Amino acid sequence: MNLHEFQAKEILNSFGVEIQRGIVATTAAEAVEAAKKLTEDTGTGWHVIKAQVHAGGRGKGGGVKLAKNLQEVEQIAGEIIGMNLITPQTSAEGKKVHQVLITEDVYYPGDSEPEEYYMSVLLDRANGRNMIMYSTEGGMDIEAVAEKTPHLIFKEEIDPAVGLLPFQARTVAFNLGLSGMAFKKMTKFVTALYNAYIKSDSSLFEINPVLKTSDDRIIAVDAKVTLDDSALFRHKDYAALRDEREENPMEVEAKAVGLNYVDLDGNVGCMVNGAGLAMATMDLIKQAGGEPANFLDVGGTADAERVEAAFKIILKDPSVKAILVNIFGGIVRCDRVAQGIVDAYKNMGNIHVPIIVRLQGTNADLAKEIIDSSGLDVQSAIEFQEAADKVQAVMS
Repeated sequence: MNLHEFQAKEILNSFGVEIQRGIVATTAAEAVEAAKKLTEDTGTGWHVIKAQVHAGGRGKGGGVKLAKNLQEVEQIAGEIIGMNLITPQTSAEGKKVHQVLITEDVYYPGDSEPEEYYMSVLLDRANGRNMIMYSTEGGMDIEAVAEKTPHLIFKEEIDPAVGLLPFQARTVAFNLGLSGMAFKKMTKFVTALYNAYIKSDSSLFEINPVLKTSDDRIIAVDAKVTLDDSALFRHKDYAALRDEREENPMEVEAKAVGLNYVDLDGNVGCMVNGAGLAMATMDLIKQAGGEPANFLDVGGTADAERVEAAFKIILKDPSVKAILVNIFGGIVRCDRVAQGIVDAYKNMGNIHVPIIVRLQGTNADLAKEIIDSSGLDVQSAIEFQEAADKVQAVMS
């Protein structure tokens, strides 16, 4: 589950990570009041207005701007709230901005120049260890840094059974070229950041940039946090932070009825039980010359109601030209699934694309009879290759 920047910073701050302070506003008037409050607390009259959407590259799309006075705060906030923000990580339509974060200006003058770093904490799946990835090139796209100057990216592997050791936090600060008070504060920052990552059951923490201010504070100026959905039962307060306005509406609808659905860009919808079989089915569609339009796992109870809900979600995608149903009847009987498909088809009555159904397992022969004798525009298949051939035929 992705979080907004202001939500991510609240979690970080709760674990002792110093952050750029800010207040959320949903209107220009609220933005002005937030700026006044920050001025009272920080003494600065300059503020940064940040669009709050689940996408990176907000500054490139005009979603992050500096305001030097209250008049500019009101004007800029009014322009950003309600806009469709287009960034490299959004669709061509962009994402509508419902709220902005009014933050303190932390790039103030002092004894030294501010410096920006990149830092993230994530799981390295290749070796089963957590990893802190960091670079002196903060504020830039890390992908570009990795491509053009890979020697400027450092990695610190952490054994999850042992945790982050003090010398590893010091290594991070040393490789970033820090010394004195900034060195000490960076080691504290890294330790608190890793602790937050572990205790919040997150799958990604990304801070870009981590800022060393002119007076050697180390703070998170931005924050991207992705929580592990499977661990949300341990964090009811975090689960309440979900903003469904930022998510794919079909995925939200599927989740509400207990379906595992991921929207893709293809033209063949697929309905499967089991994640492994779903992946194999998408490979099958690719081999047949099509492109999977979705990942949809109906689980072990593929009854008429569940199948109908799945059909409705798939058919909301105008790109879908055919649907492949691929069910293995282990726990669930294939004949019951077949009857569920027939009943769902009749209930909907407006299915306008061909459907290929492959049912294998318990009572597969009875299932094929039910499909073939239904009189509906539904084609049955037994073998994987047979299903692939029929997908290819309807797509040609």
